[in-house]
Amino acid sequence: MKPLWAAALACAALPACADELPGFAAGADVVVLGEIHDNPGHHQRQAELIVQIGPAAVVFEMLTPEQAGTINSMGQADPEAIDWAESGWPDFALYAPVFAATEGLQHYGAMLPRPLVRRAFAEPPEQLFAAIWQGDGPPPDFGLADHLPEVEQAEREAGQMASHCDALPPEILPGFVAAQRLRDAALAGEALRALAETGGPVVVIAGNGHAREDWGVPALLARLPDAPQVASLGQFEGEAAEADAPFDATALSPPTPRDDPCRAFRD
Repeated sequence: MKPLWAAALACAALPACADELPGFAAGADVVVLGEIHDNPGHHQRQAELIVQIGPAAVVFEMLTPEQAGTINSMGQADPEAIDWAESGWPDFALYAPVFAATEGLQHYGAMLPRPLVRRAFAEPPEQLFAAIWQGDGPPPDFGLADHLPEVEQAEREAGQMASHCDALPPEILPGFVAAQRLRDAALAGEALRALAETGGPVVVIAGNGHAREDWGVPALLARLPDAPQVASLGQFEGEAAEADAPFDATALSPPTPRDDPCRAFRD
């Protein structure tokens, strides 16, 4: 059974919180910390774990390489300097604990330009990934050229349809899956580059979908001949995690009040 805990959020100092957390990531080269993007408890827990893990580098789904470079040059994350307000991500205050915990560490950004992601609807994602790979040598083989098993393809398409309020034309669902695979590869590639450049360990901050051990970043890294050791955390809301959730560990936080994202489609 996957380990499960609900970490206390009322901590006066992050190091004190870290002492209370389990060592599911002990010995891992790469630790993928999932999240629901607008849940503040998830970001507080990520910050606590970063303090506990003591990584050399952190890869963010939310940062472009340029934004990460700005943070590295300044030594801290300034929301105005990285133009966070225009990024489309939730308010910077939600991520402030994470950036406070990563101050002074090497930051890497895996956020891809939207025009590039849209190209994955019509162009081979393995070619797009090869074009953005910044590491030494040829790009790693993450299997982007392989067709997914029918069951997995169908499950991924159903997930994309559900997350878009059942409002997508079915014929474009394969493009959304290809784009997601490209984003997974971008995160895995930056994690691999960060590990090579810093010696690790490396923490990856990303949505739960990217943290899945069956087809997210952990699965892509596991394909490599010299695969790094990877641990993943999925974070959920409410009183129970998903049954058989595909993570090494899961954690719970109180639900975040939010507007119905599908209301506009129904109206």
